[in-house]
Amino acid sequence: MSRYREWDLSCKVYVGNLGNSASKHEIESAFSKYGPLRNVWVARNPPGFAFVEFEDPRDAEDAVRGLDGTRCCGTRVRVEMSSGRSRRASGGRRPGPRYSRSRSRSPRRRSLGRYPREVQITYITPGISVDTLREEMRTICGFGAAGLDQFTMKWVDDEGDPCRIASQHELDEALRLYELEKDTEITIHVFPNVPPAPGMPCQGEDRSIYRRGARRWRKLYRVNGHIFQAKRFNRRAFCAFCQDRIWGLGRQGFKCIQCKLLVHKKCHKVVRKPCLSVQQQQQQQMPSTESQTIDRNGDQQQLDSVQCSPVAHLEDEISESAIIEEHSRNRTGSEEREELPLDTLNDADNSNDMQRQYSLNDFELIRVIGRGSYAKVLMVELKRTKRIYAMKVIKKALVTDDEDIDWVQTEKHVFETASNHPFLVGLHSCFQTPSRLFFVIEFVRGGDLMFHMQRQRRLPEEHARFYAAEISLALNFLHEKGIIYRDLKLDNVLLDHEGHVKLTDYGMCKEGVREGDTTATFCGTPNYIAPEILRGEDYSFSVDWWALGVLLYEMLAGRSPFDIAGASENPDQNTEDYLFQVILQKTIRIPRSLSVKAASVLKSFLCKDPNERLGCGKRPTAFLDIVAHPFFKAIDWEMLEQKQVTPPYKPRLDSDRDLANFPPEFTDEPVHLTPDDPRVIDKIDQSEFEGFEYVNPLLMSLEDCV
Repeated sequence: MSRYREWDLSCKVYVGNLGNSASKHEIESAFSKYGPLRNVWVARNPPGFAFVEFEDPRDAEDAVRGLDGTRCCGTRVRVEMSSGRSRRASGGRRPGPRYSRSRSRSPRRRSLGRYPREVQITYITPGISVDTLREEMRTICGFGAAGLDQFTMKWVDDEGDPCRIASQHELDEALRLYELEKDTEITIHVFPNVPPAPGMPCQGEDRSIYRRGARRWRKLYRVNGHIFQAKRFNRRAFCAFCQDRIWGLGRQGFKCIQCKLLVHKKCHKVVRKPCLSVQQQQQQQMPSTESQTIDRNGDQQQLDSVQCSPVAHLEDEISESAIIEEHSRNRTGSEEREELPLDTLNDADNSNDMQRQYSLNDFELIRVIGRGSYAKVLMVELKRTKRIYAMKVIKKALVTDDEDIDWVQTEKHVFETASNHPFLVGLHSCFQTPSRLFFVIEFVRGGDLMFHMQRQRRLPEEHARFYAAEISLALNFLHEKGIIYRDLKLDNVLLDHEGHVKLTDYGMCKEGVREGDTTATFCGTPNYIAPEILRGEDYSFSVDWWALGVLLYEMLAGRSPFDIAGASENPDQNTEDYLFQVILQKTIRIPRSLSVKAASVLKSFLCKDPNERLGCGKRPTAFLDIVAHPFFKAIDWEMLEQKQVTPPYKPRLDSDRDLANFPPEFTDEPVHLTPDDPRVIDKIDQSEFEGFEYVNPLLMSLEDCV
């Protein structure tokens, strides 16, 4: 089953407030005036919204400006851009199109001040006076220190025209319009001069700076005196607010450029302690002889003649300071690569195992076992131990934009989290070359459920119950870690050599989801997408339990719950649009051959209302509802989690290199990596992949045994 076709969201428009009778033809007629269209999708149950994809992103932006708030298809519609590009999942399979709606749950409004060639982001309250705003901008831009009194503030209206803010009336009008448009931020451009005459541009003002995406700006976030900048950390770092680890690929955390405080991006707005200026830090320094200390980021530093107080920054929260200091003492230090070399490790990390790094030369490439447009998966042998692993190879040239880097980062994070779980594929190590990224992961020899279902057509109820129970334990573990899996399907359920389940492919996961949090990304494999995603609603862990219901139905019935008789002969019924309508509208028919308990659990998982769906209550009782369901009554969950229950089926394997359970279309391929193209490598920003290298410390202590 292929994934939903990728949409380029720089060209994609969301259309809301449509009338119930709005047709695809009407929408095409209205939007095609702005440029050639690539695709149009209209929701039917419930109706009221659509997606339009243009060939050119500029046409999409023109359509938003021209149609938003106007009467179209019989109603006054809301038209907005879908930000970013859809992520691609691992193994080359593509997720569905992504859209996101920014919603402010805070009375504060985000203001972006631009000067010079950087974005400084601050947070303002409703009703702010123009004098207060001017003082804020004066501080942000440093005009006070420069003795500059005359400067100009301009904001950009919905038509892309810059409008000056020089009076309270003009500021109130700007804020009123942004409130009317339900925007959550207002961009203010600041110029260090005034126009020579009303209506004239400022000196150095170029209209190209107002075009979205025209230039890259360095972004600085101002909160409580701190000036945070997104940073990349090559080793472990810990958030000073929540004390959780900041990790991953890309710029995953914020660092104050003044006091060096480290926080998560999600935590930077709630930092309560003010930043210590350089002058304040100097006043709090005490004379001392040359010595070593550990700063709040956990790094050892040489101090020439002074020693800073480690709790000066959090002086009125002693308990919080103690926790942060304890992290600093007991865990690996954290800093960026340009400020701290990788070989500057503390004593805890100086063992030979932790210093070990892997490269392609450490592995023998044996066979191809999987392939996609983004990645190739190989069976490899670690030469030193003769152990067999799977190696996932991803070309950097295909993951150089922010969204693609995000999914690589997410997959690595989840692999690390999953490494110790019995029903999740674990990570051995990561390394890179100038052209490729390499994940060395656990090799699961039994093949996937799709391969076995194609042979057996359907499974006995006791087999399906066993697999569903182990999958439930894996999903519950991810949910407890704040991770929505979002890609459960037969292809991603592997069987190990004993017959136990292991989930794989974490590229579609959503991290950092706490109780009550939701997300809105439109993604997934079409046959498994939950109704709430298709309706454009925010969702949470509920989508995984819907997908488990679909998968369990396929195991028990030998077909999808959304198969339509005669659809293959009818082209109109063999489209993704029609499939989505079936998922939203059709009543699912349970085969009469299934037991009453099996029919009950399928109806409970496949409930279109996520609030009523099995497993979707409040944690931790939500998972207990699954455990207590009559269908799973025969399962000893404690023994199952310890892998003490004998699987109902054990794959036939002659050796640890047996590939009988893998499709020959892959295993018959020649094993080689295409030669690097220097011209392609020269275009890759290698700094985006700093810190990708990783070795699982648990595996090192267990002599490389996953």
